[in-house]
Amino acid sequence: MAASATHVANATIEAVWRIESAKIVAGLARMTRDVGLAEELAQEALVAALEKWPGSGVPDNPGAWLMAAAKNRALDHFRHAKLVEVKHEEIGRDMEEGFTPDFDAALEDDIGDDLLRLVFTACHPVLSTEARAALTLRLLCGLTTDEIARAFLVPEPTMAQRIVRAKRTLAEARVPFEVPRGEELSSRLASVLEVVYLVFNEGYSATAGDDWTRPALCEDALRLGRILAELAPDEPEVHGLVALMEIQASRFRARSGPSGEPVLLLDQDRSRWDHVLVRRGLAALDRAEKSGGVLGPYALQAAIAACHARAPTPGETDWKRIVALYDALAQVMPSPIVELNRAVAVAMAFGPAEGLALIDAIASEPALRGYHLLPSVRGDFLEKLGRIDEARGEFERAASLTRNSREIRLLLDRAAALHPGLRVVK
Repeated sequence: MAASATHVANATIEAVWRIESAKIVAGLARMTRDVGLAEELAQEALVAALEKWPGSGVPDNPGAWLMAAAKNRALDHFRHAKLVEVKHEEIGRDMEEGFTPDFDAALEDDIGDDLLRLVFTACHPVLSTEARAALTLRLLCGLTTDEIARAFLVPEPTMAQRIVRAKRTLAEARVPFEVPRGEELSSRLASVLEVVYLVFNEGYSATAGDDWTRPALCEDALRLGRILAELAPDEPEVHGLVALMEIQASRFRARSGPSGEPVLLLDQDRSRWDHVLVRRGLAALDRAEKSGGVLGPYALQAAIAACHARAPTPGETDWKRIVALYDALAQVMPSPIVELNRAVAVAMAFGPAEGLALIDAIASEPALRGYHLLPSVRGDFLEKLGRIDEARGEFERAASLTRNSREIRLLLDRAAALHPGLRVVK
C-alpha cells in the first residue's frame, strides 16, 4: 500500500478515535465495571484498527467496528481471567446473550446513559481536581497522555502517573459506574461542571507557557458541555455552563493580535467575534433562564457574558446590569475572585475611585495573595485616576506573579508606557 494511502488511513483512524473513543470506553465500562480495564480494551481495539484498516480499508461504520472488536477482547479477557462464577455469569451473560458482530447496532445500547455514567465516574470527588481533569480529557476527549501533559505544562511521566493513580483510586474505592440520584446528583453534577470549566479556562487563558490561549482545550470542554446538555436536558446549570463557554469562545479570533499578543476585552474588534457561537450561547442561556428558580453560578456568569455579547461597542455595555448580576453571583457563590470582578464592573459603571475602594477592601484576602489580576486591575484603576507611579508599580508586580509569557509582556509594556524612559528587557 502506498505511503500516502497509509497516512490517510491513519489520519482517519485518529479522527474516528477522537469522536468515538468516549462512547466505546463508556460502553465497555458499563460491562466491566472497571474504567481502567475499559480503556485498555478500547486501546487494544484501536491497535487492531491501526493494523488492519490500512490494508482492508476503513469500514463503513468505524465506530461500531471498534466497539465490536473491543467487546470481543473483553470476552477473551474474562474467559482467561477465570473470574468467580457469579462475576463470570453476570458479565458474560450481559455480553454474550444475543451478541453478534452487528456493526450497525453495536453502538446503540444505552450509549447516552453510558456516556453520562462515564462523566460522573471520571469526575468523582474521590479524585483530586487535577486528576479529574486529566482523566476526563483522557477518557472523554480521547487525548493522549502527552497532549494532556503539554496542555497543563507538566512532564509526560508526571501526567501518566496521575492518570494511572486516578484509575487505581476509582478501582480501589469501588466507585460504582452509575449516574447518582437525588441530592447526590446535584452535588456530583457540581463536580462535573467544575472540571469541564477548569478545562475550558485553561484553554481560554493559559496559566503558564508561551501561548495566551489553547483553543483545542476549549473545543474539548465545549464538546463535553454540549454532550452534558443533551444527556441532562433538565439541569439548568448545565445549560448555563454551555452558554458561558459558547459566548466566551466566540471571542477567540479577537483575543490575540497579529503576533499572538493578548487583546483585552474592551480593545477587541467585535466584528471578529463568532456570532454563530454568540447565538448558540444566548439560546443556551435562554434555556437556563426558562427552567425557573434562582439562576446558579454558571448561568449568572453567562448572563454577564451576554451583556458584553449584546453590546455593539464597549461604550454601549450595560455595566449597571453587570454590577447587579455580580451582586447576585456573590450571593450564590461568594468569593474574593467574584468581588474582584465586581469591582471592575463598579469602576466601569460608577468610576475608578469606586472600584479602587472595593479593591483595597479585599486586597488582604488570602485567596488573592499571589493572584496577578489583583495588582493588574488595581494598576488600571490607578492609571485612570492619574496616580501614574503607583500604577506602574502595580503592573510590574502583576508581571512578576504570572507565569504566562504573553501576559508578562503585556503587563511590562503597560508599565513601560507609564515611564517612557524605562527600557523593558524582553
